Amino acid sequence: MSKINLTPQRKAIYELLAQSDDHPTAAEVIERLRLNGQHLAYGTVYNSLRYLSDMGMIRELKLGEAASRYDARMEDHHHIVCRQCGRVDEVLSKTPDEWLQAVEQETGYRVDHSHVVFEGVCAQCRPRTN
Repeated sequence: MSKINLTPQRKAIYELLAQSDDHPTAAEVIERLRLNGQHLAYGTVYNSLRYLSDMGMIRELKLGEAASRYDARMEDHHHIVCRQCGRVDEVLSKTPDEWLQAVEQETGYRVDHSHVVFEGVCAQCRPRTN
């Protein structure tokens, strides 16, 4: 494994993500850094997010939206996305072994990791959908 080079900018971005539970986009990371008095260039933030992802410190989530979201929680888990407001929450339930076996049998792959994205309507939006 290569040595991780945590510049002050990368450290600030990592710490912001580690404290966030809403899986922010790069634009949201930039805005939150500015609110904290840290003014980083767009390129610095995007390059830092790519670096942190490449180093295995964060995950880039592509959840069917135009913009990627970022997550510092690295243990296996899934996500659920609200179809109304776009909110993203973590799902800590384990992938059932029967699912993994069925996928392996169907595809011939050996499954090393799974990431399931559920969709629905969150509790805040649900009253508006009745």
